Amino acid sequence: MGLRFETRASDSPWIDTVWTCTSEQVVEMTSVATVCWGLVFWEREGRACASISGPETRTGTAPVPEGAAFVGIEFAVGTSLRAVPTPVLVDGGTELPDATRRTFRLDGVRWETPGPDDAEALVDRLVRSGAVIRDPLVTGIRRGHRPAVSARTVERRFRAATGLTQGVVRQIERARKASTLLAAGGPVADVVSGLDYFDEPHLARALRRYVGRTARQLREGTGGAIALNLDQPTTS
Repeated sequence: MGLRFETRASDSPWIDTVWTCTSEQVVEMTSVATVCWGLVFWEREGRACASISGPETRTGTAPVPEGAAFVGIEFAVGTSLRAVPTPVLVDGGTELPDATRRTFRLDGVRWETPGPDDAEALVDRLVRSGAVIRDPLVTGIRRGHRPAVSARTVERRFRAATGLTQGVVRQIERARKASTLLAAGGPVADVVSGLDYFDEPHLARALRRYVGRTARQLREGTGGAIALNLDQPTTS
């Protein structure tokens, strides 16, 4: 389809995934809802760019030019930039100024542009400098801890750190998981029951809203380019 999109996990508690994308032709790519904010670096015809991407609460489409190469770092839920609160990035983002093939500017400092294997080193430097921070309460919740504060306080802190409610995060993550299971050949009925959807129409609505695909398209691998690695392991 002219587009190679790959992701990998990270052993850094600050990173959700690292991804790369290269295009061999002009492609209209389906973007997928995500609960993470990220840093994106790309180059085309000698021109380098860098940007901050925000969490996305719905699917959409985005043109990918021919000959472009991207590296992206998706940060763990609960982290944020000191200079740009995550809530202002939801369903949006911002381009970073003065990017070159070797460096980019963030939080008033010039940093070395990473390759796909350099993400952890860059994030470690950002954390040590205080440019990337996190809310320990949200981090604890994501790890299954129960904080000794009210549910209202938890929700307020969660939304302040992520720009999303816990319910929306669960819905998006569930739809992405369903997509991976379906792409691996999982029966629709098993996905519905295994991920606690009410019924198949409920699953279909979630896929349409958050992934931009039907269950059949995911199972058959049709529908065109999509910003989701459907070859990743399906174990939880």
